[in-house]
Amino acid sequence: QVQLLNSGGGSVQAGGSLKLSCVASGYTYRSYCMAWFRQAPGKEREVVATIFGSHGRTTYVESVKGRFTISLDNAEKVLYLQMNSLKSEDTATYVCAADARSVLSGSGACDFDYWGQGTQVTVSS
Repeated sequence: QVQLLNSGGGSVQAGGSLKLSCVASGYTYRSYCMAWFRQAPGKEREVVATIFGSHGRTTYVESVKGRFTISLDNAEKVLYLQMNSLKSEDTATYVCAADARSVLSGSGACDFDYWGQGTQVTVSS
């Protein structure tokens, strides 16, 4: 059974940095794609960054481009989100997600089947 375990959240002042981690256990293959989502109070959940397991292609929501970097350690099955130049509007609960399809069977858009428990990021101005 696949499980995703988030860690690395916390409180930081604006302009600071945090690095989130997501350890995937139970995977016997490389996931087609993985992503970080976030949800702030009173707002809808949004996808922050996505990475495709086969070729490493990444996508970002416009508001974090140039500040956040998603990466994947396939050997250790750990997904990361490096967040720099944090702003108060980045305050949210961050959750990692993974597609159940492997890099051999997946195609097209991501379809997230597994979710982490979430980790809180609070940025004070």
